[in-house]
Amino acid sequence: MNDYLKLLNILCDARVRFVVIGGAAAAAHGSAYPTYDLDICYDRSRDNLDRLAKALEPYHPRLRGVQNNVPFCLDAVTIASGMNFTLTADLGDIDLFGEVIGIGGYKEARALSTTLVVLGFQCAVLSLEGLIRCKRATGRPKDLLMLPEIEALCEMESQVTPPSEPREPSQDGEKPPPHPSLPKAGSELTVSPIPPCLRGKEGGEESL
Repeated sequence: MNDYLKLLNILCDARVRFVVIGGAAAAAHGSAYPTYDLDICYDRSRDNLDRLAKALEPYHPRLRGVQNNVPFCLDAVTIASGMNFTLTADLGDIDLFGEVIGIGGYKEARALSTTLVVLGFQCAVLSLEGLIRCKRATGRPKDLLMLPEIEALCEMESQVTPPSEPREPSQDGEKPPPHPSLPKAGSELTVSPIPPCLRGKEGGEESL
């Protein structure tokens, strides 16, 4: 089962700082390529590591492709000791990236992000420019296969709208703003229908 809506919900409710990247980001921009996991670039600040680990803990995250008898505990210490994690959980597959090839860490990904609605939630999503940089740097055949479509989407976007300014996170000591996933008081949250490329896995190869 891949419940991306629930995964985004628990991350946003826990106020985890992250940027949606990979196939889910491409789908949010209009890509028709399927993706079978949720990829995020996460802030490696200690408080965010605690939030991320506690948000995922009830859904038993474990290393994907590794035998179940291999000991693994995803807590803040484990995340701080590593960098990128390919995981599966009760809600589906999720990949955590402390660094993204061609981009850098969370700060750089956030600077290259825009706010889009992903499955009804407003999230920071890696821009088309960022996706192009990432896929060119990765250089895998499946990533290069997606490049023409993403470049075409980027060209269309540049002709329609000016680039958006990413929202800076609050500084220590300041009252944090409402999480971007939460609607303003009195407003109605419209949940977008789940596109086919973000539905459950039925076979095929995932895209980063």
